[in-house]
Amino acid sequence: MEQKKLPQSHHWNYFWSSDKTKSFIQESWSKRRIMRVLSYYIKEGQNVLDAGCGSGFFSKYFCDQRMNVFSLDYSQEALALTKARTSSRVTILEKDLLSEDFSKSIGKKFDIIFSDGLLEHFTKDQQDVILKNLKNILSEKGLLITFIPNRWSLWQLLRPFFMPGIEERPMTIKQLVDLNVRHGLTVKQQGGINVFPFRFSPDKILGRYLGMLLFTIAEKK
Repeated sequence: MEQKKLPQSHHWNYFWSSDKTKSFIQESWSKRRIMRVLSYYIKEGQNVLDAGCGSGFFSKYFCDQRMNVFSLDYSQEALALTKARTSSRVTILEKDLLSEDFSKSIGKKFDIIFSDGLLEHFTKDQQDVILKNLKNILSEKGLLITFIPNRWSLWQLLRPFFMPGIEERPMTIKQLVDLNVRHGLTVKQQGGINVFPFRFSPDKILGRYLGMLLFTIAEKK
């Protein structure tokens, strides 16, 4: 059994309150490429859960697309940033993704459940609990959209300098797909983004191997 270690809220509060972090979380090539992927699947009026909302960057993006946005995070500092960044247009959820009564406490189904920078901070056993809980609140035709760091990306050499004290378990594309499949989800699209942080990046060719982030778009069978 893999040793379980929960993310520490004081680490995350420190991370999101850091001036260095706040300058690091502005719009980037990586975020623009994530939005490009999202644009094919999101629609005005949908219920969307930003699971692990962090700075609120994507919560604001969803608000700007006129979606009904619910922002969930472990860190109170992150939730405060999200509330400010979205001008309080979101529903704030301070919930435990590992709780047995998670889906009951949410009490809502979502058309889109999005995460970027969430699952890699949990053990494999915890990831299974989270996927189970998220699937329970996904609507019948809803999509689970997951972005996660690539184990083979050069970003892994730089990450400790930007995220001190934050533990991370990057994945391969096979591991991410398998995580979805073993929870009864069908992967509609998979790939990687940000091979290079420039306008030109061979993501379609090399993204799943060398991209900074990997992603899956999955739905219920």
